[in-house]
Amino acid sequence: MSERKIECSDGVVKFRTCAWSPPGDHPVGCGMYLHIKDGKVVKVEGDPDHPITGGRLCVRCLTLSEYLYHEDRILSPLYRDPKDRGKDTWKEISWDEALDIIESEVNRIKEAYGAEAIVAFQGTGREATLYKTPLAYAALGTPNSCFPMSGDSCYGPRCSVADFILGAGYPELDYAAFFPDRYDDPRYTPPKYIVLWGKDPLFSNPDGFFGHALIDLMKLGSKLITIDPRLTWCGAHAEYHLQLRPGTDSAVGLGLLNVVIREDLYDHDFVEKWCYGFDELKERAAEYTPEYVEEISWVPADILVAAARTIATNSPTSFMWGLAIDTNSNGVQAGHTVLNLAAITGNLDIPGGVTLAVPASFMGKWRYECSKELAPGMLEKQITDPKYQGFQAAHLIAHPDCILDTLETDKPYPLKMAWFYATNLLANTAAAQPIRWYEALNRLEFNVCQDIFMTPTAMGLADLFLPVSSFAEHDGIVLPHFGRNTHMIMAMNKAVTIGDCKSDLEIDFLVGKRLNPKAWAWDSISDFFTDQIKPKLGITFEELQDRGWFHQPFEYRKYETGGLRTDGQPGFNTPTGLVELASSLYEDWGEDPLPYFEENALTPFSRPDLADEFPLILTAGGRETTSFHSEHRQIKTLRSITPDAICQIHPETAEKYGIEEGNWVCIKNPLGFCIEKAHITPIVDPRVIHATHGWWYPEQDGEAPNLYGVWKSSVNSLVPHFAIGKLGFGAPFKNVMCTIFKVDGLDWKPEEVVEEVNR
Repeated sequence: MSERKIECSDGVVKFRTCAWSPPGDHPVGCGMYLHIKDGKVVKVEGDPDHPITGGRLCVRCLTLSEYLYHEDRILSPLYRDPKDRGKDTWKEISWDEALDIIESEVNRIKEAYGAEAIVAFQGTGREATLYKTPLAYAALGTPNSCFPMSGDSCYGPRCSVADFILGAGYPELDYAAFFPDRYDDPRYTPPKYIVLWGKDPLFSNPDGFFGHALIDLMKLGSKLITIDPRLTWCGAHAEYHLQLRPGTDSAVGLGLLNVVIREDLYDHDFVEKWCYGFDELKERAAEYTPEYVEEISWVPADILVAAARTIATNSPTSFMWGLAIDTNSNGVQAGHTVLNLAAITGNLDIPGGVTLAVPASFMGKWRYECSKELAPGMLEKQITDPKYQGFQAAHLIAHPDCILDTLETDKPYPLKMAWFYATNLLANTAAAQPIRWYEALNRLEFNVCQDIFMTPTAMGLADLFLPVSSFAEHDGIVLPHFGRNTHMIMAMNKAVTIGDCKSDLEIDFLVGKRLNPKAWAWDSISDFFTDQIKPKLGITFEELQDRGWFHQPFEYRKYETGGLRTDGQPGFNTPTGLVELASSLYEDWGEDPLPYFEENALTPFSRPDLADEFPLILTAGGRETTSFHSEHRQIKTLRSITPDAICQIHPETAEKYGIEEGNWVCIKNPLGFCIEKAHITPIVDPRVIHATHGWWYPEQDGEAPNLYGVWKSSVNSLVPHFAIGKLGFGAPFKNVMCTIFKVDGLDWKPEEVVEEVNR
């Protein structure tokens, strides 16, 4: 194993570390050496000994020094009078002054309105996932911890469905990540096929999965089947590409199940021993013939049939399901079909199939137990809707759509303070109808933002700005899949100090020790980490830092040995003890126990009255290698690679609408508009356009109303609020109706918007 610190002859010291955030890195834990000279990072080098990434790094890691030492980076706490929100009137203050302000404002709001009047928001995929809720519950004392994406439409729905149907943590492609010798381990067998469903891992490296592992597996003989509205690189190299209409995933899943069951290609032994509800599923799937599914999804019936036969007759086959499942009002049902297909083909928890795990208690322990620090009766005040029983069963947080309604109506009670924790809410994938969020949040009396750079969210809404350190500047832990199917735990090792910045967890400690010191009994961050990991792993945090990483023990077919159940009995940790092809829980919650297809709320098919005006379907959210959602927009090298927000348009569509390569275009629907630059490409269907997300323009005027141009390319302005699934999950971020036309530049506005501004 590589060394933690290496002294070089040229005065350079190499520090080994693993990346998480910030800047954003879905917790793959990319291994690297940071070359430090005279106290500065001068080079970033991949760590060849890292068992997952093996020395490979993306362009975001390679440009880390540009990020760290950027002239616009905030290095000290900032404060401005709440009357000056939206104005660049920030003044530098000390951490003690910042903490005094926080203590004063939090106590004032608690006394006047109650702790429930505070809401804490987090972003996606960063360390905030572990540390924001403890800040809310154990420091601020509020029950309103919130991920502000409509329908909680990122990773959480998939994890929840896996919990409901399998009683297990997040199911993942088996790419030998659990084994130190990886593909050479004698227990391992590469999958014959990998089904990539609404997922583009080469670009997204999602949730802990290292995307380049797909290339490794292809070299070992694995073949791909892709299900995606776009023909991605993986789709172009797949044996079958199912180019579906966005939002019709559950229909495609039921069509695949129809073929596998009708042609008697399922694993009879696994279904008989380990599945519940097969007869009911068989009856439901019979309704979704390949021909019927083609009408709904645009996937040719012969392609659907061929893909289903291939999946069922080639074991092991593995499945990767992506964000497209979550960003769909019908996403719970779509996820159910994915798991059912993996189950009845016998590919759960076998070598080369889909790995399962019991969610780990280490690191998740404090995140889940911190709710005990809330005052008696406080959790019952959490803002949600009783009808979302599935959401409440899976999440101990407030419901995002209900939070926006509360912000606008003051019901069931007024909110008075917000804490933006590692989220650029106004620019990110998160908030549907972001202008409504902006206007509602501006009504609050006091807001705090912690981040690296000044963002539209911070400039527009915050009164206090807390500067956050990067992963190069603090010690920490990387937890792939956030503890839900973690192959190994990794250490972030501090290499440099820049300014007066603190990590997210250090900020928790500072605030917690001020507001609720009994809940923050650890003397140091190191002590905290040791307390979390040692009971489970048997090592201290310092030992983990020296080792670099620690592999979790792993065994296959845990359902046979009791490894998936808390009582140690064979089976799955569900009410029936089996894979619930028909969910017993859904029945209790008033939902159909079987998967089904239902049209999303704002498409040409659900709104035929608007179809002539808005005949196209907008899908969005495809990843870029040069950014993590809305981050990295000010990094010169990365912007030179991806300088503009790009809208992908089929050549036939471009010709029909008079659009040429590089034109600025307006994407518009009944809810809003956004401006992006046209890229003419055949990778999308003529009836579909794809837009990039998370765009703002740090080079533009930061003061309100412009806010770094955040509204100009705001794809989320076209996404409806509260068009979510029946259990409280999923929203149509990738499947709404629209039209498109050429405009004269990024600053173009519809006449009605110009008139409103003039008024």
